[in-house]
Amino acid sequence: MKLIAIAAAGTFALLTTTALSTPSFAQDNGVLTGKAAFGDYQQDKPGVKRLITSKDLDAPGATSSSSNAPGNVAMPDGALPKVPEGFKAEMVASGISNPRAIRFAPNGDLFVANSEDGSVLVYRFDANGDAKPSEEATFASGLSQPYGIAFYPADKPEWLYVAESNGLKRFPYKDGDVKASGDPETLFDNINPDHHWTRDVAFSEDGKTMYYSVGSGSNVGLDMTMKPTPAEVSVDDWVKSHPLGVAWGDEERRAAVLAFDPDGKNERYFATGLRNCAGMSIQPQTGDVWCVVNERDELGDNVPFDYATSVKDGAFYGWPWFYIGDNADPRWAETPRDDLKGHVTVPDVLFQSHSAPLNITFYNSDAWGADYKG
Repeated sequence: MKLIAIAAAGTFALLTTTALSTPSFAQDNGVLTGKAAFGDYQQDKPGVKRLITSKDLDAPGATSSSSNAPGNVAMPDGALPKVPEGFKAEMVASGISNPRAIRFAPNGDLFVANSEDGSVLVYRFDANGDAKPSEEATFASGLSQPYGIAFYPADKPEWLYVAESNGLKRFPYKDGDVKASGDPETLFDNINPDHHWTRDVAFSEDGKTMYYSVGSGSNVGLDMTMKPTPAEVSVDDWVKSHPLGVAWGDEERRAAVLAFDPDGKNERYFATGLRNCAGMSIQPQTGDVWCVVNERDELGDNVPFDYATSVKDGAFYGWPWFYIGDNADPRWAETPRDDLKGHVTVPDVLFQSHSAPLNITFYNSDAWGADYKG
C-alpha cells in the first residue's frame, strides 16, 4: 500500500479526525474524551481516537488568546509524516513555492494549485506505482491565487475549473492534457479577494450544481467589515429580504457556499455562516458536500472548535453571531441576532480549537479494504 504526499512550504501531514493526542486515555475503548482529548503536535500519532463535543467548549475568554506565529524551518533529512502500520509516505515533489490544494484527474494525473505563484502544476506517474513523477508540467499560469480545482463532467471531463481568489475560470480539457489547450473562460470575477482568499469548487453528483466557497473578509465581522446593523435598512428588513444567516456590508456573498449552474449562472446561497469553508469534497455514498472550517480567533485558546461538516442546503453555521450551535459571540452583545437562535446547524465533526484543518477527501477505492472506503 502506498500514500502520496506533497511537501509544502508549511507543515504537511496526513491527518484524520483523531490526529491530536495526549498520553492519558479515556476508558471507552481508548477514545479520548473531554479535556483528555486536547493535545498538541508533539503527541501526534496515527491510531489515536478522540471525541470532542460542544459540551467541551470553554466559556469565551476563559483563557487569554495565545499568538504563536509560525516560522520557516528546514526539513530534517528523512522526515516524513507518520502513517498507520502497513502504509508508507514518500516525497513526490519539493521546492514548490505555495502548494495549497491537490486534485487527481480521472486518469490519475495529480494537479496542484501553486497559489501564490499563480499557477496550476501537473504530475504524472508510471503505472508501476512509483511515487516519483514520470512527467511534470505547468498546466496554466498567470492566475489570481488559484486554489480549488475540479474536473467536469466527472466521468469524462471536458473542462478543468480553477477557483481564484476573485472568481472562477474554466479551461478546455481532455483526458491526458498536461498543458491548457486554449484560453480560459472567465465565468465570474466579482468576488472580493481580501483576507480569506482560498476559494474552492466542486460539483454535485448529478453535475447540475456547482458549489463555490467564499471565506469571510475578517475574523468576526465587527473588527473590519461589518457595522452592528446593515446600512440603509433595519435588521428586520434585511432578514426578510435575504436567506438565513446572510451577513451584510463587505461580508455579503462571503462566509458562505454559493451555488451556480455549471456555466456560472443562476447564483444563489447554498449555505451561510461558514467562516472559511475549504477543501470541499463530495461524500460518494450520500452525495453531500463536505468541507473543513477554521473558526474565529481571540475568544481563548479553546474556543471555538474548528470542524469538518457536511454542508446542507439552506443551513446556517453561525458565523459571525454564533458558533458551534447557539453559543453567542460576546463581541456582538450590543446587537445580538436572537432571531437566529435555534436555527444554527451544529457541525458534524469537531476538532480542537485552532487546529487549522485545511482539506478533506473521501477514499472511494477497494484497495485498502472496506474500513477505509467512503
